[in-house]
Amino acid sequence: MIDRFTDNMPLAQKKKVINAWAFYDWANSVYNLTITSTIFPIYWTAVTSNGGTNRVSVFGMDFLNSALYSYAISCSFLIIALLSPILSGIADYNGTKKRFLQVFCLIGSISCSALYFFDSSNIEFGVIAFMIGTIGWAGSLVFYNSYLPEIATEEEQDKVSAKGFAYGYIGSSILLILNLIVILNPTIFGIEKGSSLPARISFLTVGLWWFGFAQYTFHYLPKNKHKIIINWNILSKGYRELANVWKELKAIKRLKLFLFSFFFYNMGVQSVMYVAALFGSKVLHLASGQLITTILIIQFVAIAGAYLFAFLSKRIGNINAIIGAICCWIVICVFAYNIQTSNQFYALAFCVGMIMGGIQSLSRSTYSKLLPDTSDTTSYFSFYDTTEKIAIVLGTASYGIIEELTGSMRNSIFSLVGFFTVGLVILVKYRKQITKG
Repeated sequence: MIDRFTDNMPLAQKKKVINAWAFYDWANSVYNLTITSTIFPIYWTAVTSNGGTNRVSVFGMDFLNSALYSYAISCSFLIIALLSPILSGIADYNGTKKRFLQVFCLIGSISCSALYFFDSSNIEFGVIAFMIGTIGWAGSLVFYNSYLPEIATEEEQDKVSAKGFAYGYIGSSILLILNLIVILNPTIFGIEKGSSLPARISFLTVGLWWFGFAQYTFHYLPKNKHKIIINWNILSKGYRELANVWKELKAIKRLKLFLFSFFFYNMGVQSVMYVAALFGSKVLHLASGQLITTILIIQFVAIAGAYLFAFLSKRIGNINAIIGAICCWIVICVFAYNIQTSNQFYALAFCVGMIMGGIQSLSRSTYSKLLPDTSDTTSYFSFYDTTEKIAIVLGTASYGIIEELTGSMRNSIFSLVGFFTVGLVILVKYRKQITKG
């Protein structure tokens, strides 16, 4: 049985813990929005355009700049996929979940701030700082997500999960708007027009925002109740924990089937998140202001989307709500392949935002609901996060490879349709088994 921190807490204290947990989304989501989705991809394209050739040479190899961006993301998530089973096993075994959350937050925020020094003269430095920042961001989420079943009951988890995403969308949008004011009006702040300084300042503010607001989470979030035990084989133990979860998953068919579907449809979701700005910049040739406006549309609409799908899950069930979201994703991909104008891109952004918030929030809470009664939630969520990270690796890598082979980002959209279709088929075919166990 799951031993929740909040079971014997007064209601007021429980609310503080839940709010503090959700507030980490407020703190860290600025990285996902500014660095992986908006300002950094636009800055990356400008810095690596190399006179319009869009090719860049790093570490002795030559790449399309957008493909290299995809590969950097793939490599980052491959590293964290290999690390997270070890780290989560250590965290649950030694009761240091909160400590690891703090360490990855620190690593990520420092690396993000270091992007202030990235320009066309040090591309390798930019790639490395971006990768380490992404590792810090993704690594912290392993431990953050694993807190959900320990602070909220099964009936509360959809709402609490949606609350976290809503906090993240609001907080990250606020900082993006502030940075956008500086980027679009640099002379007001004494910065020369056309300078790269406003973009680089935004990278610094993301690191400071992330680290600063995370302190509220760290202040109220409880430490693990487990007794600290010294184990000299702790590294191998991390993988043994993951292997044990895999063995248990074989006996929990509904959880295994859901993860199998999640693996495929999440390849599509995550790829869209990481390449949307690059697509708008390279294919549609949208200006920086238009691209950032588009991402803001996604952010604000996603807040409503997260709560809308939490409501739908109560009416039609989590699995049916996710099936509906995947169907919408397939339609969106088909539309994206044929998109030509900025207005079409804005309309597409509205649709993406509405579905993005819902499917992410529901996926996390659905997995949490399907877990068996266990106190080892970190190992289970490590498996979930490892599945998610490998999906990102394969999704973004395939997107980059298809672009390299065909010379067009539009053709890469076909891979997204394939990912969503496989995930949809699994959920529809095994819907009864997943919902009834």
